Amino acid sequence: MAIYLLAFLIGLTTGLRTLAPLAIVSWGAHLGWLHLEHTWLSFLGATVTPWILSLLALGELVTDKLPTTPSRKVPMQFGARLATGALSGAALAAPAGACIAGLVAGVIGAIVGTLGGAELRGRLARAVGNDLPIALLEDAVAIGCSLLIVSRFA
Repeated sequence: MAIYLLAFLIGLTTGLRTLAPLAIVSWGAHLGWLHLEHTWLSFLGATVTPWILSLLALGELVTDKLPTTPSRKVPMQFGARLATGALSGAALAAPAGACIAGLVAGVIGAIVGTLGGAELRGRLARAVGNDLPIALLEDAVAIGCSLLIVSRFA
């Protein structure tokens, strides 16, 4: 049961940041914490994958703060979060042979994280009167929680 909760939680973090959780999952696979060697997700542990995903995640952290960045609830943004939540959840559950269940849990987590994260960020930003500190806090929560989740497999 714990594996499904972790898959849900990693999906939840993709609702906050699309790529950082997947980059952290990829680092977990690359470092041998997640054993994806004989699964369809083995590419996540390849030498180059965590580096590429980390660079993309850094780009997302910057562009998220721009005023022209669209809402995470528009179809393209929402779909990307569902996809990375699915991949991340499947990767966490794959070593236990529960890839599909992990994928589903990751998608459900991504839905909750996307909608709940947008609502919470909006409310907190209005209360503070500035979105930037809340966006930075959201970055820290997404990265910190993802690291905590993936480190459970070390």
